[in-house]
Amino acid sequence: MKHLPDIDPSKLEVTKTTTPKQLVPNQDLVFGRTFTEWTASQGWLAPRIAPYQNLSLDPATCVFHYAFECFEGMKAYKCPKDNSLRLFRPDKNMSRMNGSSARIALPTFDGDALIKLIGEMCKLEERFIPSEKGYSLYLRPTMIGTQRTLGVGPPGSALLYVIASPVGPYYPTGFKAINLEATDYAVRAWPGGVGDKKLGANYAPCIVPQLKAAKRGFHQNLWLFGEEEFITEVGTMNLFVCIKNKETGQKELVTAPIDGTILEGVTRDSVLSLARERLEPQGWKVSERYLRMRDIAEAEKEGRLMEVFGSGTAAIVSPVRNISWKEQMINCGLKETEEAGQITLKMKGWMEGIQYGDEEHPWSFKIP
Repeated sequence: MKHLPDIDPSKLEVTKTTTPKQLVPNQDLVFGRTFTEWTASQGWLAPRIAPYQNLSLDPATCVFHYAFECFEGMKAYKCPKDNSLRLFRPDKNMSRMNGSSARIALPTFDGDALIKLIGEMCKLEERFIPSEKGYSLYLRPTMIGTQRTLGVGPPGSALLYVIASPVGPYYPTGFKAINLEATDYAVRAWPGGVGDKKLGANYAPCIVPQLKAAKRGFHQNLWLFGEEEFITEVGTMNLFVCIKNKETGQKELVTAPIDGTILEGVTRDSVLSLARERLEPQGWKVSERYLRMRDIAEAEKEGRLMEVFGSGTAAIVSPVRNISWKEQMINCGLKETEEAGQITLKMKGWMEGIQYGDEEHPWSFKIP
């Protein structure tokens, strides 16, 4: 079998803008992108960094018709103590993106090579990355099938690109706990499907249920699955529950297991790892197991439900105040004067400490 070229950072071409933009509010999308193209006959072509611009695609391009698209969400940070630029566990994003692309017949790539290219782009755009805690450069690696065809089959060409935007704190004035609607009339993912992959096609069908929940006064959907109403994810985040054991009173941090329906979140994995390292010595149990909605309701009635939070790249952790289920409102352990529980606050502090270089940790990848 012919060996086709992988991504080669040594062939990087950089085209700088002739009209550099002024620093703008962090929420505005501004600057460049890095991209590289792939064909079934030539493999990955030389990568380029160029000014942010529109894509030009034929109306018959397969991504428009059959959803050949996957993406990642990650951030670059500036360390205040040495001004270094850092990525947070980028190897995990690369591994997940390769898994997503392979699942929908898009080409895979050398993850280390793409990390190097992302690093080069971050260095070019360093002025847009504030060192203030809570601020970062959001990075969106994306791959699309670009073959011009209405036939259904593996794409013969693809485009891998990364765009970026400076972002500020998810909660600029401090944590704001959210209210969830337990959703059983729509399903986010199912066994044998692609719920564990980061595909654009997984997100669009969730918008209508989210709008319905919003009309009823809720921030997000809590996705339930099956007759047992197992808790899966919340909105676009993984979900964690802090609960006390009914018999022993032992504190337990629980999240749904990776079973093909749960997205393998980088933040999820980080929360689990930090909990096993730092909470288990304090007597906590850390579990990846199924939890039913009625288990949550029962724990709340018995005073065993301590706190609930979502986890994801955007917010790191997002505290939950209430869950609406079967015409009852379940209080998730927060007092009226509280916006986040102790474990939620600890996780945010631990994670940000690593991301911004306050704590030197293997997860913090320093861009050379």
